[in-house]
Amino acid sequence: MASKPDRFYFENFVSAAECCCNAAKYLETCLTHYDHREIETMLQKMHAYEHEADAIKHQMSSALAKAFVTPIDREDLAEISQNIDEVADCIEEVLQRFYVDRIEVVTQEAIEFSRQIVVCCNLMRNLLIELNNFKRPQKLHEMIVALNHLEENCDHLYLKATHDIKNYTFNVLTILFWREIYDHLEKCADACEHVGDCVETIVMKNT
Repeated sequence: MASKPDRFYFENFVSAAECCCNAAKYLETCLTHYDHREIETMLQKMHAYEHEADAIKHQMSSALAKAFVTPIDREDLAEISQNIDEVADCIEEVLQRFYVDRIEVVTQEAIEFSRQIVVCCNLMRNLLIELNNFKRPQKLHEMIVALNHLEENCDHLYLKATHDIKNYTFNVLTILFWREIYDHLEKCADACEHVGDCVETIVMKNT
């Protein structure tokens, strides 16, 4: 069990991951019930989740700047914090593409992608909850493998989605817009996996 000062770091990660989970769930809601006339309102609410994640990252940066001793190498703590924040950034960027490209109708593949991102974020959060037990890493190993598997599923979904764009349109600009949206959706899953990679590095260094 971590000491009270050490708990701050683990709790900070979980709080930041919760922001990502909330953002992912909101993205799923936006795409499932998409109304292009409400996109600016959607962006404002999504930015609030991203801004909250930023604030939590800044708390971590401030704590690391002042800390004399940390439970894990401060460079690893900073890297995890940055990567969690990147997840929130990537999710916001998906919705920004809908605004910039003036998307009016959502594909079923995009909705399914958003659901998979929710699953990835939830597993990432659970992985960070378990990080407190990094010296007993069996469960962490299992969750890292599961997160890698989810990211691979998203890779397959990305390939299918980009292949199937022409089922919806032959308009070249629209095809390019959707390819970019799918790129951003895939980056969300990649960002979650990067958090898992950081946790795996911590486990290797400390066991």
